[in-house]
Amino acid sequence: MRYAIYFTPPADDPLTRLAAEWLGRDAFTDAAIKQPAVEGFSADAFKALTDDARRYGFHATMKAPFALADGRTEAELIAALEDFSAGTSAFTLPELVLGQIGRFFALIPADWSAELQMLADDCVSRFDSFRAPLSDNDFARRNPDQLTPELRENLVNWGYPYVFDDFRFHMTLTAQVEPAEQPAMRAAIENFFGDYVSAQRRIGHLALFVEPERGAPFVLKHLVQLPEPAIRKTA
Repeated sequence: MRYAIYFTPPADDPLTRLAAEWLGRDAFTDAAIKQPAVEGFSADAFKALTDDARRYGFHATMKAPFALADGRTEAELIAALEDFSAGTSAFTLPELVLGQIGRFFALIPADWSAELQMLADDCVSRFDSFRAPLSDNDFARRNPDQLTPELRENLVNWGYPYVFDDFRFHMTLTAQVEPAEQPAMRAAIENFFGDYVSAQRRIGHLALFVEPERGAPFVLKHLVQLPEPAIRKTA
C-alpha cells in the first residue's frame, strides 16, 4: 500500500467531472466512466494514451507516492494532513493553461507562483517522516543513472526527483503523444475542456490518495479544505 498527497478539486467541481470523463475514471469513487470520442484517435489509442493518468487519478502531486514508515499509521497521516491544512491558506493561481512537459499534455500554471511553490515545498518536507525509505527496486525504477546529480540527490533524500527547485505543478491528461499527433491532441483537449483551459484555479484543497496494492488505481482516501487566509489557524 502506498499513499500520496495531491491537489485535486472536490468531486462536484466541473473540472473534476470533466477530467474524470476524459480519463475514464472517477478517483473519488473508483467508478469507470465512458471516455469521449476524440477526433484523430481510435477509442483504443485514446484509452492507451490515458492509461497511466487514469490509474493515478486527476491530480497534481504535492508529495509523491510513498509507503508508510515503520511505526507510522494511516490515522496519524490523516491527522497530520488535517493539522497541516488548517495552517495553510487557500490561494488562486493566476491562470491554469494547457501545456506540455516533454510529450505529455497537462494543465499547468501560466506563471510561477510563490504560494504554490511554498505549498509544494512544505508538503515534501513536512510529511517526509511518514515515508519509508525507497526499496532498491523503487530506486532503480527512477533510472537514477539518467538523472542529473541534483535530481539524484533529491531521489536519495526525499524519495522523488522533482521537488523544491525542480518541482513543476501539472495535472496530467495524457501519456507521451507522438509529435505528429500532438496538434490533434491539443485541439481535442482545448475543445473538450473549453473554458477550463486558460482559467484561474483556486488551490483550496489537499487530498490523501491511496494505492491499495502496487499497480492498483489510486483512489481518494481523505479530502481536506484549506481555510481562507482570514481564518487560517495560527500556531
